[in-house]
Order: sequence, then C-alpha cells, then structure tokens
Amino acid sequence: MANLKELKDRIGSVKSTQKITKAKQMVAAAKLRRAQMAAEAARPYAEQMEKVMGNLASKVTVDENSSKLLAGTGKNDTHLLVVATSDRGLCGAFNANIVKEAKLKADALLAEGKKVLFYMVGRKGLPIIKRQYPNQILKHFDTSAVKAPGFEEAKAIALELTGLIEEGKFDVAHLFYGKFKSALVQEPTVQQIIPIAVKDGAVAEAGGAVDYEPDEEEILAELLPRNLTTQLFGALLENNASEQGASMTAMDNATRNAGDLIENLTIIYNRSRQAAITTELIEIIAGAEAL
Repeated sequence: MANLKELKDRIGSVKSTQKITKAKQMVAAAKLRRAQMAAEAARPYAEQMEKVMGNLASKVTVDENSSKLLAGTGKNDTHLLVVATSDRGLCGAFNANIVKEAKLKADALLAEGKKVLFYMVGRKGLPIIKRQYPNQILKHFDTSAVKAPGFEEAKAIALELTGLIEEGKFDVAHLFYGKFKSALVQEPTVQQIIPIAVKDGAVAEAGGAVDYEPDEEEILAELLPRNLTTQLFGALLENNASEQGASMTAMDNATRNAGDLIENLTIIYNRSRQAAITTELIEIIAGAEAL
C-alpha cells in the first residue's frame, strides 16, 4: 500500500487534472452553442441544394461532354473516401466513429474488387488510416492552422477534388463526417458527393414539376462547383458542432471520474492516517507500561 505522502501527492495530482478537464468542459460548452447554431442554419440550404441538384441531374442527358462532377468518369472502379475528422483530441469516440464508418465502406468496396483511395481532412483520423491503408492515402488537407475549418477551407477542398477527378484520379467520391444530433449524439454520416447521386423520386422531392431558365445544362455548369463547396462546408460545420459536443461530454465524464477517484483516495488516505496514529499510540502506551 502507498504511504501517506504518496497518497497525498496523488490526490493533489488528480485535483489538478480535474481542474483542467473542468476548464476544457466549460470552453467546449461555450463554443458548442455557436457551432450548433452555424450547423443548423446551414443544414436546410445544403439539403435543399442537394435535392435541386438531384432533380436537375435527373433531367439532363449525360454524355462525354458532361461535367465530371455530374457524370463522373463513366466508370465505377476507383472510389475516393473523403474522411473529415478534427485536429484536436479529448472528444471521446467522435473521430474513431467517423474513421470506423470509413473503414467499413473501404472494406466493403475492396471486397467487391474496387480500388479505394483516401482524402484526409484533419489530423486525428490520419494515423489510423495510414496504419491500416499505408499506400492508399491520396492527399491530406491540413486544417490545423485555423481555429475551425470554414467556407474557405471547403472551397479549397472542392477545388482540389475537382482537379483530381478531371485528372482521372478517381471515379466516385464519398464524404464521411459526424452529423450533429445533440451534445450526447453525433452520427457518423456518409454521402456521395461526386458524381451527383440521383435518387428515385428526385423530381417529387424537389417539389413536383419544375421549369428551369436558362436550360438545365447551363444551370448545372454554374451550380455543380457551388453545390460541392456547399456540401463540404455543411459537413465541416456539422463536424465542428459534433466535436464540441463530444468534447464537452467527454470532459464532463472525466471531471466526474476524477471526483470519484479523489473521494476514494481521500478515504484510503484517512484510513491509512488513522491506522498510523493508532499504531503510534499503541507503541507509546506499550512503552509507558514497560517502564
């Protein structure tokens, strides 16, 4: 059993850790509200944009002159997984859940005989993917220089993805991120972003029959790059809100656990101290009786 000094030092160490986790919890709680409002404000626009693009894509004839953002390369052999994670840890299983979803998709595609490449956004997912798929990382987009990735980062990623598909580096791109539900729940989400995924009933989803002026091809030429940027921007906002919610929850749990540990160590310390005092008293009494 540890002596009294060791127990006292450990209690002091845990108290210092508790102060840190409590402070980080408060910081995450302060950031969460703003991040949540930004994610929820962008969500309707991104969802409606996706529906409109699906409606437009269902009306045009795809040929060799069509934009690759709309039609892809005409093949389905190489899949690019765009995995967006955070740059900071201490947020529970948030990053691990996104990477896990990407790995499940990658393994399923590899089982079908497809080629899988990764485009990593953020630092936390990179070591895991690099360890398990060392030769399949096409690019890493570093976001550590900014407090929270925003529209400029989304635009830069969209430009790089557009350049990569124009070069024929991949055929289909899937985006992985954490969709914010609440401070306790962040849902790992996968979304096909290149080419445009046309769902059954896309016309009905867009609100019935719609006439577009100018024609659909001209509108698509203008909106396809904007839609890609919008979907990436929405995912980055969702990720930021999810990260803050996960961090707040993880730090709250850590603070509670530190409190329980301090309480248990304090009980052990008091018992050890009482036992030492009792032993000293017995020795004093026994010495006095011997005299």
